[in-house]
Amino acid sequence: MGDDTTLLLVLDLIGTFAFGLNGALTAVRAAQLDLVGVVTLGMITAIGGGIIRDLLLGDVPPATFSDWRYLAVAAAGGLIAFLLSQRLDRLAGPIVVLDAVGLSLFAVTGASKALGFGLGVPQAIILGTITAVGGGTLRDVLVRQIPSVLHSGFYAVPALIGATLIVAAIGLGVEGLVATLGAAAVCFAVRMLGLRLGFRAPRPPPGKGAR
Repeated sequence: MGDDTTLLLVLDLIGTFAFGLNGALTAVRAAQLDLVGVVTLGMITAIGGGIIRDLLLGDVPPATFSDWRYLAVAAAGGLIAFLLSQRLDRLAGPIVVLDAVGLSLFAVTGASKALGFGLGVPQAIILGTITAVGGGTLRDVLVRQIPSVLHSGFYAVPALIGATLIVAAIGLGVEGLVATLGAAAVCFAVRMLGLRLGFRAPRPPPGKGAR
């Protein structure tokens, strides 16, 4: 049990750092914020989903506030993105990749934590997805963009897949590093493949006046 708890903590912190970088880079690229704004948006992106998860689980105060490492890692990600924003901006799709990393890790850790609190299978899958997309949704709202989860069919779908896989693995008695990283890797691969091939969820047919 102690090893599983440590694994979830490590993956949660990695996801927090990735989302902290992601949110801060979004601020630099899309919103042109100052240092305080960049770090703040990075931290909100990094810890938003976890806070929503813990509040729904009744885990109060949320892990973000009871463990200083979450805030430190989130702030570090935002600060690094601010200091190296010009260099990171030249990389191919840094925001997309970091977003996919955070999405994958949070989907898995969120669902695993929900199971640890005694929730059922559907609830754990939903909560894992909420953990994965919550921070990014808050990020998009704050920079006045339509949240990715509402218009990108392959944003929430990979999170659902990753959460479902880890819940299924735990239900079959397959736990530990292999199961956790395997589910996260599938989530990441589906997200990146969906972006590469332009997959979208079905949309309503256009109205008579639309072209």
